[in-house]
Amino acid sequence: MKDESDKRQGMKFLGILDIQNTPCARESILHGAGGSVVAGLIHFLATSRVKRSFDVGVAGFMLSTLGSWLYCRYDNAKLRVQQRVIQDGIKNKVIYEGTTLDPTRKTRGDA
Repeated sequence: MKDESDKRQGMKFLGILDIQNTPCARESILHGAGGSVVAGLIHFLATSRVKRSFDVGVAGFMLSTLGSWLYCRYDNAKLRVQQRVIQDGIKNKVIYEGTTLDPTRKTRGDA
């Protein structure tokens, strides 16, 4: 009988990268696969050179994967910063609500 940890262990890419538990890994690998097919096929149709087209496909895989990975990680970092700002704002709203420091409260002299 397998343990809970065996069930949670995801698929490893090249024995290094745990695709299931690493953010952006699955999408990056899939984009890289698509990029390699497109780059290799276009180069083959243009030149009819098989070995060079394979090399272009490998380069396309690396560039597509890296580009997709960097874009996704940047987008996730930006989202985490936005979430942190919103959480701090909600926390401050709860702390200062009903006090004189509440920025949404109108003062009596402001009519």
